[in-house]
Amino acid sequence: MGWLLRILVSLIGSTLRWRIDDPAGLLANAPQRSCIFAFWHNRIFLMPYLFRKHWSTRQRDRVAVLVSTSQDGAKLVRVLERFDLICVRGSSSRRGKEALRELTRLVEEGYDAGITPDGPRGPKYRVQDGVISLAQLTQAPIIPVSYDVAHKITVNSWDAFMIPLPFSLATLRIAAPLVVPREAGESVRENKRLELENILKSLSES
Repeated sequence: MGWLLRILVSLIGSTLRWRIDDPAGLLANAPQRSCIFAFWHNRIFLMPYLFRKHWSTRQRDRVAVLVSTSQDGAKLVRVLERFDLICVRGSSSRRGKEALRELTRLVEEGYDAGITPDGPRGPKYRVQDGVISLAQLTQAPIIPVSYDVAHKITVNSWDAFMIPLPFSLATLRIAAPLVVPREAGESVRENKRLELENILKSLSES
């Protein structure tokens, strides 16, 4: 099933007519150090394809992604591992501290990280604290990423999960990196959380 879903994701992604909105020029000149890619939970579907397409030549081509410990998370792992991604299991409600420690170690070893900051159960489009903690501990920049597709199926789920339809017009949007100071206190962390939340909302039309 994992291989079949990888093929499906790759086939749909390759048929889409892409427009790139990247004002900071990160696709051409990405940071050389490890990065934390942040994107909404309902846009997971194409993210493995987009990373392989646009960032597979970056650094060491090593990416760790945070996946919940739920049954749905277990299904997602089967797909992500077929894209050669390392899956770290955990969420705010279960194995959160352990997952943060594991991701911190991997980022410090040179891996990029992928996080859905409103996952795994929402609220939709609300950034949780975990991505801010990871950025503060590792000093890796957060790169907000989103996409929109003209024609898609929207699942009746808490996040309104999006399944793009083939041959649609799609837009990939990438914002400038956001850094959380190592010495940041609670007020600065909250400001950074809100900043990331607002950026991701602005990148997402639906």
